[in-house]
Amino acid sequence: MARRLKRYTVTAVKLNLELYKRLYLARRAEEYIIRYYSEDDMKTPMHMSMGQEHIPVGVCSAIGLRCQTFATYRSHATYIAMTGETDGFFAELYGKETGVSKGKAGSMHLSAPEYGFMGSSAVVASLIPVAVGAAFANKVRKTGKLVAVFFGDGATDEGVFWESINAASLYKLPIIFVLEDNDFAVHMRGKFRRGYKSINDIVGSFNCNIFKEETTDVEKIYNLTKKTMDAVEKSGKPAFLYLKCYRYLEHVGVNKDFDAGYRSESEFNQWYKKDCVAIQRSKLLQNRFTESEVANIESGIDRQIQKSVEKAKKASFCSKDELCKGLL
Repeated sequence: MARRLKRYTVTAVKLNLELYKRLYLARRAEEYIIRYYSEDDMKTPMHMSMGQEHIPVGVCSAIGLRCQTFATYRSHATYIAMTGETDGFFAELYGKETGVSKGKAGSMHLSAPEYGFMGSSAVVASLIPVAVGAAFANKVRKTGKLVAVFFGDGATDEGVFWESINAASLYKLPIIFVLEDNDFAVHMRGKFRRGYKSINDIVGSFNCNIFKEETTDVEKIYNLTKKTMDAVEKSGKPAFLYLKCYRYLEHVGVNKDFDAGYRSESEFNQWYKKDCVAIQRSKLLQNRFTESEVANIESGIDRQIQKSVEKAKKASFCSKDELCKGLL
């Protein structure tokens, strides 16, 4: 054991554990959604993060409280990575007054500004310019805060993405554009939507830093994000972080969709061989923890989620007066 720890420092062991806890929490939260969704008490559409959790967990763990984050409608893992909480999360999915938005926002419009999670949106690419505005405000006000905005590859087909990259590069804003490229805009692959080969080559023409990675190892994402943050701080220029991934489930819903004909189960199997949660769990077992210790950690997280679901089911819906508040 001593020989193992000599090559795997205490700091690295702690990071390994914390990243696994966040990954497992995000994965299990969605598995609980799948378990209970058929009861039809969660009335919100579900865009699941399963298979892509290494990106938000790695990025959000690296940026911490120094950052403000904006996400897409596929925001479960990003929300959980930033907050670590599940009570308000599940209450929101059940439409209850104890939810993060009193049950009025649902799965696609989560927010927790107190944790730096500024919000998510159902409209493709709609929060990219908002994030640029936040970065501009942070620069003018000299807050020292960094902004990270997550979006899928479908969002790069929207003009507002290019306008935002241009503005951020022109004004040298403290922002990281995080592209979660799962190769699909709903059911259409990138090669059928794009008249170019490499988005990195095109974005590289702007005055910004470019980083890319095609791994499902959350620690590599964490370390790359730290490198990206340093580049933004030292250069005074924004950054574009290109990360590959694969969503396990259908575009919207809690099921697999290989019978739809636009992708194959064999493709899924190839990605699942390098599942981000399994990779990180294996690291725990190889470098310090026993199977029993890891199982105890997982059991504690399972209990947290189960209690959150039970609280959400028992909670009340908001009043009619509260329901109408905040409407234009």
